[in-house]
Amino acid sequence: MNIAILENDHLQTLIDVLRKRGYQVIGPTLGEGAIVYDDLNSTANLPIGWTDEQDGGIYRLKKRNDKALFGYNVGPHSWKKYLLPSELRLWKIKRNGGSFQIVTENEAARKFAFVGVRSCDIHAILIQDKVFMNGQYIDQHYTSQRKDTFIVAVNCGKAGGTCFCVSMNTGPKATFGFDLAMTEIIEGKNHYFLVETGTELGAEIFREIPHKEASEKEKCAADDVLKKTAEQMGRSMDTANIKNLFYRNYEHPRWNNVAERCLTCANCTMVCPTCFCTTVEDVTDLTGEHAERWRKLDSCFTMDFSYIHGGSVRASTKSRYRHWITHKLATWIDQFGTSGCVGCGRCITWCPVAIDITEEVHAIRESETVIGKQKTVVKEDVHANT
Repeated sequence: MNIAILENDHLQTLIDVLRKRGYQVIGPTLGEGAIVYDDLNSTANLPIGWTDEQDGGIYRLKKRNDKALFGYNVGPHSWKKYLLPSELRLWKIKRNGGSFQIVTENEAARKFAFVGVRSCDIHAILIQDKVFMNGQYIDQHYTSQRKDTFIVAVNCGKAGGTCFCVSMNTGPKATFGFDLAMTEIIEGKNHYFLVETGTELGAEIFREIPHKEASEKEKCAADDVLKKTAEQMGRSMDTANIKNLFYRNYEHPRWNNVAERCLTCANCTMVCPTCFCTTVEDVTDLTGEHAERWRKLDSCFTMDFSYIHGGSVRASTKSRYRHWITHKLATWIDQFGTSGCVGCGRCITWCPVAIDITEEVHAIRESETVIGKQKTVVKEDVHANT
């Protein structure tokens, strides 16, 4: 793995090289009062000098006192916007005399280059790879989009108020799953990126961009940035034996507490980079000459999602929240061999009533600790009286 220095002025060259190779470059930009992902043709479109302030139910943009290009945390978008689009037409047919004809679509898969991918989101992409590419059933659309995706990771230079990637071992430094990984460093008038190559393709593309070998001082500067970020986590989660923690507490009274606050708005699942629930909808025109089938993102928080003949399996708010968090932190591990949470904190930030997944885990774990202490006291009293 080569480590080199890319001057800030040469970042545009990287974008140009990727576009010349046929990639649709996607990166962070300002839009809708947030930092979102969109087409990126120029570094001028990056959120230069902007950051975000995040807490439970709070997101706001703020100006920085420097010209950092990636001086923010994750926003409401994740990269599943492109790999797992919110709407996808599966097929369309038209009437052909007394029968129907399937209308084929020859739209080629787009080659994406994602610029600014955080380590937590790399883990999220790899989790969805397991779901859609590495299991018994292969999602052809996801696979076609994913196979040519070029990833330019950006290591986090600051942690947000709802970040807890350190607890989940998913950041703040990208250690795999990227073609290029950059750490942004601003020291007075010096503004540059320490760049690591992660693949042969990444090294090949980077050779087309002006760069120089990194000195030990510059490497240490990048390490210091990441060390400070790791110490700034806004949240934490104790993940020790977390799967069995939830299996033991399926009837915990904490679920009633959450149900009193939860709006079942599905914000948490929409912003989550790993949630993948979908539904299928068939549509036709008034003449009956044409019909289509669409796949659309859905959420386990909606009443219809668990509907079967006779009613919904999870009709209560309590059952729906319990299902979501138990799947994310417990049954997901049984299904895919990993947690479904990457510690990005989006579900906390974008929850209108600031329900906090780390707080819920702590509350359930703490209740077991209290009960354990109470049992110990009772045993000691029994022994004392005998």
